[in-house]
Amino acid sequence: MKKNNIYIILSVIFAATTLAGCKKFLEHQPDNRTTLNSPEKVAELLVAAYPRANYIPFTEAMSDNVEDKGSAENDLFNSRPWNYTDQNDRTYDTPNFYWNGCYTAIAAANHALDAINKAADQAPYSASKGEALVARAYSHFMLVTLFAKPYDAATAASDPGIPYVTEPEEKPEGNYERKTVAYVYEMIDKDLKEGLPLIKDNSYRIPKYHFTKAAANAFATRFYLFKKDYPNVIKYANDAFPTAAIAANLRPINTTYLGFGNNFYDIQAFYTKSEDPGNLLLAEANTIWGRDYYRYRYGLGNRLRGEVLGSLNPLGVELYRVVFGAQPEAYNVPKFREHFVKESINANTGDAYNMIPLFSTEEVLFNRAEANVMQGNFPDAIADLNVYLSKRIRAYSPITHIFTLDKAKAFYTGKSSEAALIESILDYKRQEYIHEGVRWLDLLRHKRGVTHTSFDGKTVNVYPATDPRRILQLPKEAIALGLSANAR
Repeated sequence: MKKNNIYIILSVIFAATTLAGCKKFLEHQPDNRTTLNSPEKVAELLVAAYPRANYIPFTEAMSDNVEDKGSAENDLFNSRPWNYTDQNDRTYDTPNFYWNGCYTAIAAANHALDAINKAADQAPYSASKGEALVARAYSHFMLVTLFAKPYDAATAASDPGIPYVTEPEEKPEGNYERKTVAYVYEMIDKDLKEGLPLIKDNSYRIPKYHFTKAAANAFATRFYLFKKDYPNVIKYANDAFPTAAIAANLRPINTTYLGFGNNFYDIQAFYTKSEDPGNLLLAEANTIWGRDYYRYRYGLGNRLRGEVLGSLNPLGVELYRVVFGAQPEAYNVPKFREHFVKESINANTGDAYNMIPLFSTEEVLFNRAEANVMQGNFPDAIADLNVYLSKRIRAYSPITHIFTLDKAKAFYTGKSSEAALIESILDYKRQEYIHEGVRWLDLLRHKRGVTHTSFDGKTVNVYPATDPRRILQLPKEAIALGLSANAR
């Protein structure tokens, strides 16, 4: 494939994005690379190795987790992905912004790794090396998942991937190529397996803002589930949480959250706090999602509230979850509290940020359950689902509320045991991650189509799994400089 000088397109102008992203930082130290000469400085740099961009606004809108609410606010950030229309904007909450955010994070990881490799004594940098490798793998994984075809062993060796960047940039130019999905997966696998054993949780001041062992293992379960490497999904899930320990690390929905009653702000704040045991990795993103998701035209409305959050499940029991909004146009489950940073003390303008849960204990449980089903280990999958339900059903009774294969097959009429269990997992997972964009990842992985119907029912758009618009288009600047565009 043709190589391209797309340094700016990959958004790896390192000095503009180091550390906490503070604009005034450049006034004091225009090039922080010259000072990466200690383990402490390298560790500090890795704060920037996580995307400060949000994929949820477009992945949620493309999925079947949203409906046309008719009279709610019609915003392009929301309507374009709903209509599978390419977005050329580079502002927050768009695919282009996320692309740049990921490559900026990759740049930080690469500069940290370069500093480590140049150190006379690399031993004190071991934990940072592990974090940098896993963080680099994560950003590339999210890019290849969203901007390339889903991994398919039969076609991955020929499907165009995304540039996998492993070298730091010393000047504003660089040669990049898309290569293949198979190549990108090989590189992710390499970075993940090399980095994970090096991670040390006690090296972090606030562990849940970094790739801890548990968070890295959670990422591994997602990666290998996409690859359909089910034994590795189970292995890394068990490494993250043995079966006996996972219950205590799930979100305490029917205890702590139940205790909040109907206090919207308490629920909203706790959901993205490090104190919630379910949160494994939190990242700050420049986004207005938390401010606007409940009022977008395409979101959780009356029909989906009953379908997704109601009692339409194998147990016939509604899981405890508070839904706010006085009318269908504003229904929402509180999850994101905005942090607004003013440009100056007296300014009225600034930037909005949300803490985004990138990985949670629930995903480890669901991924392990799905892998066990695909391996024919139905009892283990059922056991995990019962652990999950024990934390979600109000006034839970292990006798009354036990999930069984028979109940799953009775609910999903005509499906095999395997299919009924997979449907159970995906439906409970769909409910768990409402407003979080994770449903889109499952739809991609299972190659499931999406149907979007207008509020008046006159327009029905069907987007099958083969629709090329499911693969996000690369930024137009990258295409203009030579990277091959995704088919349309």
